[in-house]
Amino acid sequence: MAYSFYIDPDIRKAETLPASFYKDTRLFEDLKEKVFLKSWQWIGDKALVAKKQSVHPFVLLDGYLTEPMLLTRDNDDTLSCLTNVCTHRGNLVAIEPGVSRKLVCRYHGRSFNLKGDFEQMPEFEQTKDFPRPCDSLHRFALKQWGPFLFAGLNSDFDFQEVLDVMNERIGFLPLDEFKEDKSLHKDFMVNAHWALYCDNYLEGFHVPFVHNDLNAVLDYGSYKTEIYKHCNVQIGYTNSDENTFDLPKGHIDYGKHVAAYYFWVFPNMMFNFYPWGLSVNLVKPLSINRTKVSFLSYVYDRSNLEKGAGSNLDKVEKEDEDVVENVQKGVRSSFYKAGRFSPTREQGVHHFHRLLASFINQ
Repeated sequence: MAYSFYIDPDIRKAETLPASFYKDTRLFEDLKEKVFLKSWQWIGDKALVAKKQSVHPFVLLDGYLTEPMLLTRDNDDTLSCLTNVCTHRGNLVAIEPGVSRKLVCRYHGRSFNLKGDFEQMPEFEQTKDFPRPCDSLHRFALKQWGPFLFAGLNSDFDFQEVLDVMNERIGFLPLDEFKEDKSLHKDFMVNAHWALYCDNYLEGFHVPFVHNDLNAVLDYGSYKTEIYKHCNVQIGYTNSDENTFDLPKGHIDYGKHVAAYYFWVFPNMMFNFYPWGLSVNLVKPLSINRTKVSFLSYVYDRSNLEKGAGSNLDKVEKEDEDVVENVQKGVRSSFYKAGRFSPTREQGVHHFHRLLASFINQ
């Protein structure tokens, strides 16, 4: 089905995506191919395959894309991200994480090396024109940033452009020293469309009205959003030099009191850097009115936990959740069609809506 959405590039004239966007069940399904399969997605960190000959199967965006994938590290220390679907009859190749010299399908014995290349198949000696390139496992584009790993499905853009933007602000931080703290990981179930959760994240406009504690830390007047091609960043400044980044000379923000960098990457990833470390937020669609949001914590300076803008994240999440769920109810009204953007405060939402319209209209 063809869709046509238009978001005026001039935010002063633009209207938001129409309410129908959040209510159209067919479009919700079509977004898999139009948006998510053309994006990059977080797939974890290199600790998942720390040893040579490691194999780690996983399902990407389970409940929506539900894409079986496989992360491997071979004997040459090469990381690969592969489809976990056998090219013979579609069986899952790897079932459990572990160490293995090769990949062997348990259904009929087709085998592959850890880069996904076809190696051997019983009872296929008489098969003509075999093997072909398509008999190897599909290999996804893989990008590493410090310890963090991202897979490009059938992406329309180069993820390096995103990493360059983030590195300009946080490249001074030793990402390889950030330690995952699973005790801080949490999943939140939000009764709303996934894009409404992103809409809310992408503006600090609501902070004085929704987040009293956070508003007490941040200087709302100097809160800033910068827009890039497939990502943007919100910069939270504070009037105090406590619980702020120790920025090196020559840094673009040197001399400023930065309490937080909030990076959003199209379509559904957030990377929130605080003096204590990184909170990764992954927005995972489940249904048109149900979303799972995963908070993953990587700690760098434990002494700064629960201080400044990076404290009380559970409380901030709950406040956001309440608002987003109320918006979900509101956009289903027969009498709400679309809204307008604040030119000074909603540049990030405008950017998101323009990207969505562009990807959908292709």
